[in-house]
Amino acid sequence: MLRESEARDRTAFIELFASSDVHTYLGGPRPRDELEREVPEIPGRRPGFFVIDLGGAMIGQITLTKDTGHLRQAAGKAELGYLFLPEAWGRGYAAEACAAALGWFASALPGEPVVLATQTANERSMRLAAKLGFVEVERFEAYGAEQSFGMWSPVAPSE
Repeated sequence: MLRESEARDRTAFIELFASSDVHTYLGGPRPRDELEREVPEIPGRRPGFFVIDLGGAMIGQITLTKDTGHLRQAAGKAELGYLFLPEAWGRGYAAEACAAALGWFASALPGEPVVLATQTANERSMRLAAKLGFVEVERFEAYGAEQSFGMWSPVAPSE
């Protein structure tokens, strides 16, 4: 289930951002003590931010937000981002949750494309992008590694 974040998710957020497994391709984890000080009581409360809830517990997060310019290719476009706790990996939750978020986005902003950037070394993320229908537009170097930049466009219903 996709939902807004709640105070009960704070511990899972800290675990997500402190996990070296989760941040292998994202520049490394943040120190847990720093996160304990900085993560708000209700983290992630903003439009386009979803908690993935499984049985009442947060297992990950998805963001669908207009890019703020961290990559020139994504400037001004909606960008999909996702993080899942390692115990949720390999079970299809990411594909299901991201597809649901993209469906929400397509109904909220019909015809708007979504972009995704991921390290090419992150094989799981590359497979997920393809499964979701992202088409690779280019590869480039950033953050000291080769990146893949893909685009997703909603399919218009046939008449």
